[in-house]
Amino acid sequence: MSRRRMSLSLAAFCSAVALGALPTIAGAATAEVFATGLVNPKGIDQSPSGALYVAEAGNGGSDCTSAPPACFGLTGAVTRVGPTAGEEPVRIVTGLPSIYSGSPRLSVGPNDISFSRYGAPTIIMGFGGDPARRDKLGPDGVNLGKLLRMIGNNRTVAVADVSAFEVAANPDHGAVDSNPYGIEAQPGEWAVADAGANSLVRVRPDGRTDLLAVFPPQMVPAPAFMGLPAGAQIPSQAVPTSVTRGPDGYWWVGTLTGFPFPTGGASVWRVPPWGGDPELCSSGFTTIVDLAFDPFGRLYVLEISGGLKVPPTGPPPPLKTPGRLMRLDNCGAAPVTVYDNADPAEGVVLEYPGGVVIGLDGAAYVTNRTVESGTGEVVRISMDD
Repeated sequence: MSRRRMSLSLAAFCSAVALGALPTIAGAATAEVFATGLVNPKGIDQSPSGALYVAEAGNGGSDCTSAPPACFGLTGAVTRVGPTAGEEPVRIVTGLPSIYSGSPRLSVGPNDISFSRYGAPTIIMGFGGDPARRDKLGPDGVNLGKLLRMIGNNRTVAVADVSAFEVAANPDHGAVDSNPYGIEAQPGEWAVADAGANSLVRVRPDGRTDLLAVFPPQMVPAPAFMGLPAGAQIPSQAVPTSVTRGPDGYWWVGTLTGFPFPTGGASVWRVPPWGGDPELCSSGFTTIVDLAFDPFGRLYVLEISGGLKVPPTGPPPPLKTPGRLMRLDNCGAAPVTVYDNADPAEGVVLEYPGGVVIGLDGAAYVTNRTVESGTGEVVRISMDD
């Protein structure tokens, strides 16, 4: 997903695996609300000129169905925020498709945005489910599951149909399911993390799409309410949500994990630039939604929740535990907790954060409140180290 490119090498990063490492605490970080009035903001990136852009997933519309509860409309947008705190957001692209459903109310639509060093910004559009269902949304839903390039104010053009690749290839051999979630733009190519397909795919400028990696499920203890024998395990899907290019040239991918959303079950992976089997860098994270490198080659990891326990009597409730921002200095190190405030009286709480970028000023900019219509914001986290 969103990232900052850096010129420094990352000799310290290696392919060693850090399993079960306990997080340490960084120096004091402070947070302030930088922008408000956003509608379910997800990914965020900074243009080469320094402007911040946010992908707003929108809040659906009036075209609703009852099974499952979902409303479709053209409320997705791309929005510029800043350059100073408190300025009104400016929507550069509007009228993008959006689906709003579930409890809590989650949106898919413009899921992420990425700038290459020289090219125009690109947007990855989510979907969530079998891409054949897009036909039921009519011509307004045609861009769901696609990679779009911005070609001017309120103008986009489709580059590739990422969800169609899942239909054609189904690389994880599971149910046909596509939700393109994270994007990383590089000169001459894009990498897309498809959270529904458990895969990382590459898109060429001519629209050709090919597979870079598939992320395997892991076996985890079955929740008690499932009534399985003691010690039984069930598969938990990888659910890749984020991708960035590391200073080592590899693609770096973060996973959310699927049901039962094990605390400490999410991981950071490295994928060769030409594709291949993913290499596990570090595990012990929980519900990763975005990754971003800083100019010193340190990887920042954003978690939508710091922990979610499944109660013994039934499925987990909606995410309640605040999110947190972590830092990984190298694959062999324990992750560092950068910001995880849970008390509104002591500052900004990360409530369903969605994306992070390390700005040119060295601060982390995080989209926040990504599931409640109209309450979305961008939070600036200043870091002392």
